[in-house]
Amino acid sequence: MSQTDKLLNGSEYTYEATLNDGGSSNPKPARGRSTGALGGLLGEQNKPIHSLLGKKANSIHGNAELGYLTPIAVGRRELFEMVPMTAVFGLQKKERNLSEAFASYAANLDMMGDEEKYKGMSDAEKERYLSKASLMIMDDFELDRTVVTTPLIFAVFVAAMAQFLVGYNTGVMNAPSNVVFPDHSTASWSIAVAAFAIGGPFGSNIAGSLADSRGRRGALLINTWTFLLGGLVQTFALDMFSIIVSRLIIGFASGFSSVLVPIYLGELSPPTLRGMLGTLTQFALVIGILISDFLSFPLATESNWRYLFFVTALTAAFQLLCAPFLLESPRWLLSRDPKSKKARYIIKKLRGLHYDYEIDIEADNYISAARVQSCEPTGESPMMQMLHDKSVRLLVVSSIVLQMGQQLCGINAVFYYSTSFFEGIIDNPLVGTTIVGAVNVLATYAALLLMDSCGRRTLILYSSGGMFLCCVVIVMALLGYFQNIIALLAVNIYVSFFEIGLGPIPWLIVAEMFDAKYVATAMSVSSQVNWTCNFIIGISFPYLNLYLGPYSFVPFAAVLFCTFMFALIWLPETQGTTPEELQKMLISKNSGTNISVSIEEGKAINPIDAEWKMAMDQLRADEEKAMKEGTYDYGFKPIEG
Repeated sequence: MSQTDKLLNGSEYTYEATLNDGGSSNPKPARGRSTGALGGLLGEQNKPIHSLLGKKANSIHGNAELGYLTPIAVGRRELFEMVPMTAVFGLQKKERNLSEAFASYAANLDMMGDEEKYKGMSDAEKERYLSKASLMIMDDFELDRTVVTTPLIFAVFVAAMAQFLVGYNTGVMNAPSNVVFPDHSTASWSIAVAAFAIGGPFGSNIAGSLADSRGRRGALLINTWTFLLGGLVQTFALDMFSIIVSRLIIGFASGFSSVLVPIYLGELSPPTLRGMLGTLTQFALVIGILISDFLSFPLATESNWRYLFFVTALTAAFQLLCAPFLLESPRWLLSRDPKSKKARYIIKKLRGLHYDYEIDIEADNYISAARVQSCEPTGESPMMQMLHDKSVRLLVVSSIVLQMGQQLCGINAVFYYSTSFFEGIIDNPLVGTTIVGAVNVLATYAALLLMDSCGRRTLILYSSGGMFLCCVVIVMALLGYFQNIIALLAVNIYVSFFEIGLGPIPWLIVAEMFDAKYVATAMSVSSQVNWTCNFIIGISFPYLNLYLGPYSFVPFAAVLFCTFMFALIWLPETQGTTPEELQKMLISKNSGTNISVSIEEGKAINPIDAEWKMAMDQLRADEEKAMKEGTYDYGFKPIEG
């Protein structure tokens, strides 16, 4: 039996309230009426009571805001509006805090429906009741996490393959540097590696406009064709110039994917799944790096290197085979036509819904969230609006500084060039590169566990500080103060510290702390800065390694020291708003929203069932009255003589 079935009982309870408390933490209902009793846990515990799925009037305000909702419906609307429609690694904390806050909020609303009835309760009994009610409502929110339909699985699978290709092409140039056209110069190879990061900013910049004009699904298919083209050019390259061109194309597709995939999955999935899907795509990326390392053992040879590059084209071709199963984003369809029948059909397939009223509520949630998460047209660009908003200015600066720190700390120097870096340190440099790739995957999982327990600022401090110390150890090992194995160990610890902080946090603070209307703009700016700094590292590290030798990690140590000091002095704690703070905000935000709760013993009520029952009862009463009066039409007329 679920929490829902254990909480409440009574014959029937109906509560309507308009909260007008000015945002106080103890709202009072303007009006309420009760025709039954709650409190099954405090009275007859053998009677089950079901969820707060009361009647929803089919009315929408002139500004398109839903104005008459059940607590569960209001809670889902809040999740849609406050959780950004983007799938980001580590967003689960915000999703849980919002669910917990609204569950507690709705439980308090329920208790306020009949204050007289609960006056006799002790504080302990009230606390027990509210706790159980909150758990019941949380059960309803958690349904979205358990109902995963086949269309959503296909979308996640295809999108994850795109991120896999981003990771794969991040690491694929690492091992074959000595076997691909062996007579190439250091400059030509570094340009080929860095070309990936040259194409990235262009792809990320155009992804948003293409996604808006061609739809999310159409843009994803364009991205897949681009990966296919780049993979084929790289596979059948005639010289280093062809390699450079192919890397530009693949870099464009990777930048495109880094923007499009989080948007596409965020708009397809319910709010409670967006963090998990962001985590899945992040794992796809780091696994892509690891697979490129594993495949390098048999394929990074003068005779087989083309097969190593062909994996990109092969994966893209497989994505195209899955294309017929991909669905368009319902948010994009509704933004073009709020009455779109196609959007509602897609929502039905994605959520596994059966009733029209459920589909309409979900469509209303998308429309409401799109309105809240859009900047007001003021004549200024969204970026200038952010800079002029003093409440987010420090977050804007912080996100840019952290994106610079993420790339200029030298992490991609490891993923681009670790094989050449490990030459002379261990017997088989490719083994060292593969170990680094495996540690990267494990550290990503460790970061996921730490996200819930540690503050974002704390993780940045540990990450940048730990990486700084690792850089010092690497330099000392290369100078001969430690054994070579210490350098290998230090590089792996360096990667681990990156994954727990500087890897995910710069992206997470954008999704977690910015107002929803600023998230898309902040993500776009962050992506541009990230790819630009990525290019700087890709083009410069071979020369750093050539001219600085054992001191090649000193510039990275300097960047990490500056990042640590910035986080220590200026970076605000960005772990997220607590459930208690969120609950106060919800009370203020919903002060003008009509909320209806209706509970009937033995079953949950939905709008269609309730209205149908009322209509049938009225029809039956009219028929009985007509029979008594002798005016009932039995379907025939007497024969007139």
